Amino acid sequence: MAGKDVPPRWDRKMQQRLARGEAAALGETYDRFASLVHNLAHRVLGDERAADAVTREVFAHIWEHPETYDPRQGPLRSWIAALTHRVAVQRLRDREEREQPRREELESTVRRASVAARADYIVHSMPTPLRAALDLAYFQRRDYRQTATDLGVTEEEARRRLRLGLQLLSTAHDAGTPPGYRGAV
Repeated sequence: MAGKDVPPRWDRKMQQRLARGEAAALGETYDRFASLVHNLAHRVLGDERAADAVTREVFAHIWEHPETYDPRQGPLRSWIAALTHRVAVQRLRDREEREQPRREELESTVRRASVAARADYIVHSMPTPLRAALDLAYFQRRDYRQTATDLGVTEEEARRRLRLGLQLLSTAHDAGTPPGYRGAV
């Protein structure tokens, strides 16, 4: 009976044949482990094309670097599975790094659109006197004195309307939904 540290004969022979550059050895290894490699890669990446690419990369590594497998460290199957896992996880990390800026950009766009929608809702739902004061101050560049004159109210009332309108608008940045907003039903 063989000792614990003696690798299976097939694994040793295969490593030696790969090291000699025998293409047939790569074919045999592929036939034996391709489904293992592909299934592991697919499980990590959840993508058929990416799993195919990992499978090609793993077998290219086996062909180009057969010396990295040491039969005394364990079965060839375990080494190939570990290699597959490393390659697939690295691809997953690379993909996430590439997608992260797009996700952040999308989230930022959604936040801006949400704030704009809340501001629009607030402006259109505020009382007409407040909306008129804000319109004069913002779009027509009137100060509170000119706004008071144009609206026919006291300066104090113009300041009060502007302050209240701006306070309402400042809530557009809140994460919550505007009061009374029901959304699409």
